[in-house]
Amino acid sequence: MVYQIKSIDNEQEDLQFLNFLGIFKESFKIILTWPKIFIQIILAFILPQSCLFLANNWISKLLFSKINHNLYTLHTNRVGSPTYNDISNSIYSEWATFWLIKTAYFIFSMILSLLTISAVVYTVACIYTGKEIAFRKVITVVPKVWKRLMITFLCNFCIMFAYIFVLTLIIILSIMLFHKPGYEIEVWFALILVIYVILFIVGIFYMTMIWQLSNVISVMEKICGFKALKKSKELIKGKMGIAFAILLVINLCVIPTMMLIDELPRFGIVERFCFGIFSLVLWTFFTLFGLVVQTVFYLVCKSYHHESIDKTSLADHLDVYLGEYVPLKDESIQLERLHV
Repeated sequence: MVYQIKSIDNEQEDLQFLNFLGIFKESFKIILTWPKIFIQIILAFILPQSCLFLANNWISKLLFSKINHNLYTLHTNRVGSPTYNDISNSIYSEWATFWLIKTAYFIFSMILSLLTISAVVYTVACIYTGKEIAFRKVITVVPKVWKRLMITFLCNFCIMFAYIFVLTLIIILSIMLFHKPGYEIEVWFALILVIYVILFIVGIFYMTMIWQLSNVISVMEKICGFKALKKSKELIKGKMGIAFAILLVINLCVIPTMMLIDELPRFGIVERFCFGIFSLVLWTFFTLFGLVVQTVFYLVCKSYHHESIDKTSLADHLDVYLGEYVPLKDESIQLERLHV
């Protein structure tokens, strides 16, 4: 079944009029029109990432359960006894294993996440320009695009870290300088804590919106890092409500899946297997769909700000990743060829 996609076949100016539901509709159409390439991306990148998430969740719960059991047993033994020392050493070892697994999970999850972003955004960009797309090309391009996305991620991480550090420092100084003795200190501390939580959530949410759009920019344009984040901030102006709604809805859809995953140990073997497969499918779909939505949203923002997207130039930019197009850097060479 073939669907006609307005965001690709119609005039670019029409994109600016797409609302929240229109962006979701176009994203569904893109996935349904090119199912083969997206299924290959799912099997190569998204499915391993989802399995890694489920495995980390299961192992973390298992280790936590074991640590809690040992902590309970530890309190029933006399301090300094051989049994107490053995259990204490076991707890330290289990905590070390827990954080080692968490660190490994974060590294591999981030790598797979950036590889997934590279593959999906590049694929949608090729679809938009009408380029012939094949999975072998995506595999070739992904490592090169991944480097650009890593630079953008590290820049965004630095901004987030600085924001959290400064915000925490301000809160601590406020409590130290302006607190009053007595009961009022509890009221003041509660007020400061509420303000901190609000600013933390709003700031992280806003920077996440900027970062997600900057990932698309890092693939679609010749910029990355702080420049991509700045460009993302400019593009999102006027479309902040839609950006907020996209991020909120995608996350709200993921929450029930995470809750179901947390409840898996309570079920029997058959139910656990069925619900596990169901959770895996949902998680995989939301990951793919969210990335396609972000790419379509980028095109909408470009159209809204009347920034034309030259399909020929974009196609040439995409060919650079494959090594098929190398623009001349020396303008004199071009002039000499024109005079020949």
